[in-house]
Amino acid sequence: MTDPFAEALHSDGPKPDLAEKLKLYGRFIGAWTFDATRILEDGTTLTGRGEVHFGWVLEGRAVQDVWILPARNTEAQTSLGAWTFYGTTLRVYDPGADAWHIFWSDPRNQYYSRQVGHAEDGTIVQVGTDGTGASVRWSFSRITENSFRWLGERSHDGGATWRMEVEFLARRLNEPQ
Repeated sequence: MTDPFAEALHSDGPKPDLAEKLKLYGRFIGAWTFDATRILEDGTTLTGRGEVHFGWVLEGRAVQDVWILPARNTEAQTSLGAWTFYGTTLRVYDPGADAWHIFWSDPRNQYYSRQVGHAEDGTIVQVGTDGTGASVRWSFSRITENSFRWLGERSHDGGATWRMEVEFLARRLNEPQ
């Protein structure tokens, strides 16, 4: 039995005429685990293990992911404190802008962010605002076929200075599809 919703959402691969541009995020398709570190404003550090899954969606025109902390296959992680999330990002390529529209939703915490993403010297940089109006910058760096580093930064002065809030060090769990 198939799920009509999943069938309508999921795609087997990128839209062929956009395949080259879609590689920016398409290289992450598959399952990953990550070590998470959050640095609170008072310097307290929270750590834990999470998981993320990337897939092709919307006729292969977009990449969607699901980020989960703590990972579903782990015991309780007291080192996380109250820091948990279960959210999704929709990443849609815009050929006219040659950039990506990024929409993050975390219904568990009622945290939302809209950003624009693009490649920048071997890094993927996403800049925008969250639901509080704060400037956020999220980036993927140290990207290899089987690992990447993801940083979440926040600015309270319109982007003049940035403070690192989170770092995820990810490792691939399965082969790219």
